[in-house]
Amino acid sequence: MNRIAIAMKPPAALPPDTDQPAWRVQRDALRRLHGEVLDEPIPSSLLAAAEMVAARQDQHARWIRWSGIAAGLLVAFGVGWQGSAEWSTQRQASLAKAPSQREFVHAAAVAYAVYAPEKRHPVEVAAAEQEHLVQWLSKRLNKPLRVPDLSAQGYALVGGRLVPGSQDARAQFMFERGDGERLTLYIGSVGAAAAQPPQLGETAFRYSAEGAVSSFYWVDQGFGYALTGNLPREMLLNLAGAVYRQL
Repeated sequence: MNRIAIAMKPPAALPPDTDQPAWRVQRDALRRLHGEVLDEPIPSSLLAAAEMVAARQDQHARWIRWSGIAAGLLVAFGVGWQGSAEWSTQRQASLAKAPSQREFVHAAAVAYAVYAPEKRHPVEVAAAEQEHLVQWLSKRLNKPLRVPDLSAQGYALVGGRLVPGSQDARAQFMFERGDGERLTLYIGSVGAAAAQPPQLGETAFRYSAEGAVSSFYWVDQGFGYALTGNLPREMLLNLAGAVYRQL
């Protein structure tokens, strides 16, 4: 208080003929009176208060930064979880279909192995009665059937037969090449998929081999088709393509 009182007094030491502005004269007088204050260290209480304010500002900035990161992670997790759930649903649906398809192609391979070597009774109805054969099998499978023409590939129809499936009847058409090599086209419903609408990618060819017997098979609107024979993979694939285009 003494210093302030002194500072407010007119500067007695100032020469009367000075031409400096009054505010500058007063500033210089205050500096002379309180010069030692400028050199004093900052009080510890002010330093502590400043550090507290800086710490709070830093904490607030970190909170904002981490809040943004957490929000981003939450969004990413939500998107990932949704994608995982969709993938899991599709995967479960695929796995549900897989056993019935494996059973189907295995049954086609067994039917080929049983009937293709037969000399006298490879089929129930011969190719000479093709119209009757197709009508009979179509009625038993409750689906209009067609017999592909593979004469351009060197194969002629031998005939066909009715064969049992896991849940219902299935059909087998047999073809023979001039050298006696035989193929079979195995047709039937594939489990519960017969009642479902076709799915994207359902008609894609799949390959299966059991010993010397190979099959290319596909599913179309719940019905499976398997072309089976003892042939190299590429040759059997070309024949399967010809069958698929006609069916």
